[in-house]
Amino acid sequence: MHPFTYTKVADTREALNAARNGGRYIAGGTTLVDLMRETVERPSSLVDISALPLSEITATKSGGLRIGALVRMSEAAAHPKVRALYPVISQALELSASAQLRNMATIGGNIMQRTRCTYFRDVTAACNKREPGSGCAALRGYNRTHAILGTSNSCVATHPSDLAVTLAALEATIHLLGPDGARIVSFADFLLQPGSTPNREQALHQGELITAVEIPAHPRPLRSGYLKVRDRQSYEFALTSAAVALHIRDGVIREAKVAAGGVGTVPWKLPAVERHLIGERPSDRLWAEAAAQAADGARPLTHNGFKTELLKRTIERQLNTVGGTE
Repeated sequence: MHPFTYTKVADTREALNAARNGGRYIAGGTTLVDLMRETVERPSSLVDISALPLSEITATKSGGLRIGALVRMSEAAAHPKVRALYPVISQALELSASAQLRNMATIGGNIMQRTRCTYFRDVTAACNKREPGSGCAALRGYNRTHAILGTSNSCVATHPSDLAVTLAALEATIHLLGPDGARIVSFADFLLQPGSTPNREQALHQGELITAVEIPAHPRPLRSGYLKVRDRQSYEFALTSAAVALHIRDGVIREAKVAAGGVGTVPWKLPAVERHLIGERPSDRLWAEAAAQAADGARPLTHNGFKTELLKRTIERQLNTVGGTE
């Protein structure tokens, strides 16, 4: 363990001042502390924000939902408004991590978590995300769990968050507060694909703090759900996953939101699948046709070619589960 300073703050002004010179925010610590133990992360300063007033879940005037960054995962999953309006979020949270971790980890921290790529976490292996310019050991190594979408020659690591897949599907926004004031970033723009700079993972400015996640209003009735396919049912990360939300009125799909996890370097929105569904009547044929487009642009590696077909099957199954056939 490398030496670091620790400061606990009581309000956002103190937090921003403490982080101005590179201090790292910490709340539940379920990811950052692990990375520090493994010397993957070596922050010189930690800023404990767990006492900040960012732990509320409220309905917005437009009919959406705002979730404070410090709401615990278990609290968000069990909240009546979340369960009633967006069951896809509750399902994703309940399929994430262990119960003990969900009781500690926060919504903001979950979005900010870093990849579970074994080469990233092995400080003896080449990793451009951890050490820019060192190479990517996963490209020629054992890459069964790595990404097939959004990859580059610099990085093929997947984003591990289940919650983030639902936020991508529902087109959420991230509320930020920094030294230059508050701003709002669409979730689609918040998490960054690796390109040639895989070490830059979020569209954050120096010292910025996540204050909330906002889910916009969607037409009602809205059917939604999350499916996670993994090697085992106990605590495990996704090989593939699907977040689906469908607005069906008079037997016709009027709006469709679909995203995949476990296969992309970021949670992967599927606009082609969505477009194929709009204006159609639910049917087994429709689900299969839409799902066939889920892996467009996939670049399988040596050991993860199975993910292409698995992704299509996962999307098809979840479309049928959420939409049924009418």
